Amino acid sequence: MKRPTIADIARRAGVSKVAVSYALNGRSGVSETTRARIVAIAEEVGWRPNSAARALNGAHARSIGLVLCRPARILGMEPFFMELISGIQDELSARSYALMLQVVKDHAEEIEIHRRWWGERRIDGAILVDLHLSDPRVAVLKELGMPVVVIGHPSAAGSLPSIWSDDRAAVRETVQYLAALGHRRIARIAGLPELVHTVQRDQAFTRTCTELALDHHVIEHTNYTGEQGAQATRRLLSAPGRPSAIVYDNDIMAVAGLSVAQELGVDVPGELSIVAWDDSPLSQVVRPPLSAVGRDIPAYGAHAAQMLMSLIAGEQVQDVQDVTAGLTPRGSTATAKRSP
Repeated sequence: MKRPTIADIARRAGVSKVAVSYALNGRSGVSETTRARIVAIAEEVGWRPNSAARALNGAHARSIGLVLCRPARILGMEPFFMELISGIQDELSARSYALMLQVVKDHAEEIEIHRRWWGERRIDGAILVDLHLSDPRVAVLKELGMPVVVIGHPSAAGSLPSIWSDDRAAVRETVQYLAALGHRRIARIAGLPELVHTVQRDQAFTRTCTELALDHHVIEHTNYTGEQGAQATRRLLSAPGRPSAIVYDNDIMAVAGLSVAQELGVDVPGELSIVAWDDSPLSQVVRPPLSAVGRDIPAYGAHAAQMLMSLIAGEQVQDVQDVTAGLTPRGSTATAKRSP
């Protein structure tokens, strides 16, 4: 069926297209009786405003952009982004806004998409994720003058407003907990080394292990996939002086690490304690259930969307420190065995 137009409504109402436009946009120039009749006909035929045309006339596009520079196959397996997007979408839906989502291979492509979306007035603003050190996107998006909220630490966000969580504090809590259980050899299987939050977690991990005078600590970087998480775990557990505890940067890798430990006959938690970052149902359905560092990720996404909507409305927005992730101990962590 053809999409109903203003011309269709005008014919049915017996008025001009200008009168229909005035009536549907709440402008003066038509009587209230005529306006009511036009609005009723528009509802009956299922007419909706053309958002692209409204944008060309200076109206809001009523959508925001989110570009993810990650392999699509990884995103489909990682609960963090699915939960983040659900929180963003819930907030936008309540305001009759849409989310434009695209997955790209690099920052150059991401920048080009933002330029096009903003130039074509397809979005009113954007959310920037996966902040890098010396991130080239920050300066470009600032130059565009587009409302942008960064999900990431303000130290690398330039003058763009950001919402962030204190990952350093969460890492300290986790390492201190494992040390209190008697673990002296702790490993961290981390994500991409160029990400700001990875660097901050690495620094906090190294500093805390040093302060506690642990016998040994090591960091292995990965691309967040279960495959690389398993490979890193296999290297660590097959080497002399293997760790008695491993902290993973996401739940996918932690579950993969648990499988590797079982494959090698390493008892969890008897011989190896495991902690996952970003709690999820996946962490809780495996056996033993994984101790995990978690927070309300949908709420995190909703808060970012609220900040962006305030920016779009022309309000001043300050950086926001969101709730710090907390550790939930479960069956995958236990007191370390004493060396004979």
